[in-house]
Amino acid sequence: MVSVPDRPGPRRPRDAAQTRQDLLDVARNRFARNGYAATTVRDLADEAGVNVALINRYFTSKEGLFKACLSSVASDVRQEASPAGPDEIAARLARRLAGSDHDSRQRDALLLLIRTSGDERIDELRRSVLRSLSEKLARTASDDALLRAQIVLAAAVGISLLRSPLELQPIASAGEDALAEPLADLIAALMG
Repeated sequence: MVSVPDRPGPRRPRDAAQTRQDLLDVARNRFARNGYAATTVRDLADEAGVNVALINRYFTSKEGLFKACLSSVASDVRQEASPAGPDEIAARLARRLAGSDHDSRQRDALLLLIRTSGDERIDELRRSVLRSLSEKLARTASDDALLRAQIVLAAAVGISLLRSPLELQPIASAGEDALAEPLADLIAALMG
């Protein structure tokens, strides 16, 4: 009996937009967890289940992919940046910081912004997004508002670090409701 070699199964239809989004989601998580320098394009491609060449096709390079991740964070912030008082800002921050395990985008956003990269261009991109966040928050106050906004942002970043990857209890398991009131107090005291 002659054996017939296995034929490859039907090809999965290409969906460039979905592949691009999968790469962004994987990269955002990896860059947030491991940092820019420790994340390889091979790791990103493998986790996304795609050929490494697609990173260059869609993003030009690892740096281009990182820029796209930062742009998505900035876009998320712009969507939440409508004028608001201290209570609403606190509620938004609590929602972002308490992001559920299935919604790692929220949790990873702040971590992505604080991981050092060892690459000055990447660090400047991070600083630019952090400056933009501070300026948006500062629009809700007056006088030394930018400094005060940066202190609120520093507290949010610190909360992110304590929640993940350090997992310091009880803040690591605190839900949105538990975080909202102390954040409102902090923001009201600083931004008034």
